[in-house]
Amino acid sequence: MTHSRSFIAVPPGATIREQLEERGLTQKEFAVRMGISEKHISRLIHGDVELSQDMALRLESVLGIPAKFWNNLEAIYREKLVRVKEELEMDEEAEVAKKFPYSKMAAKGWVKKTRNVKERVFELRSFFETARLTLLGKFSIPGIAYRRLGENDHSDYALAAWAQKVRFEARRVEAGEIDIKKLTKLLPRFRALSNAPLADSYAKLREYLAECGIALVYLPHLDGTFLNGASFIDGKKIVVGVTSRGTSADIFWFNLFHELGHVVAKDIFGTCSAAEREGMERAADAFARETLIPADGYERFVKAARFDRESVCAFAEDAGIAPGIVVGRLQKEGWLRYDCLNALKAKCEIPCD
Repeated sequence: MTHSRSFIAVPPGATIREQLEERGLTQKEFAVRMGISEKHISRLIHGDVELSQDMALRLESVLGIPAKFWNNLEAIYREKLVRVKEELEMDEEAEVAKKFPYSKMAAKGWVKKTRNVKERVFELRSFFETARLTLLGKFSIPGIAYRRLGENDHSDYALAAWAQKVRFEARRVEAGEIDIKKLTKLLPRFRALSNAPLADSYAKLREYLAECGIALVYLPHLDGTFLNGASFIDGKKIVVGVTSRGTSADIFWFNLFHELGHVVAKDIFGTCSAAEREGMERAADAFARETLIPADGYERFVKAARFDRESVCAFAEDAGIAPGIVVGRLQKEGWLRYDCLNALKAKCEIPCD
């Protein structure tokens, strides 16, 4: 007998056992009368083998109970087995579904708004393109590299949701063959784009990155991910996703160059341990810092210790980047208070994909 919350699947063998007990027949004697092995009778009684139509006819002859009765019992048993299995799987998937920030995903239009647990499971199956949510662990994105500032029990599920949405949006971006050398050559051009409003430079960024086989996607921040960006391989293209966490453009540029650091270092082309990932994140941070603001010039600037508006703008112009990026770094490193020179930090105004 197999059961779930709502269904009980009782094999026809339970009725056969009752008949044998009523008639005082042993399984050995019954097997002889049926013309089959005692082992097969035991498996039949326990529901381990299907009660075939031939077996139903034999039961009719030996026990005097019509074959259609046995066939009907078998059909009911098999149907109930399926229902039991489905309900148990649904219960298991419902537990998985609870770990996703479903309401927040629905608020962004990624999935349908519903409080019904079954509907949520079906929506998440469709969103993740999987037959069962319990299979998701087998479809984790190999080599994914990401920048986030924290972690909790549910952050991996939120990250999986965000990354899947990035993957969807990246499919709409046409990209050429992956070319890391070309990407490296284009980095100075990306830096120069930081001087223009993001709303204007973003389209150019996507175009240049697509030439290198990279699909750039900008998505709203999803609470619970602690995420700033992620990069991974999807099919024949590299996907770089950046979130809208933070309101100023300097954060966008740092997150973008952090992810490009992973791409240039080829971190996304294989799997790694937690310790290795930590090292790669530190290296990507260093890449973003030093590519955006070359170390030599920045060290001289900091040593001079002149952080007024005029000095910051002059240094940024010499470096060829937006002054807001310089302000953001000075604030991050404690050279400036977070309430100083914020007027130089442009707003992060990009229409999300």
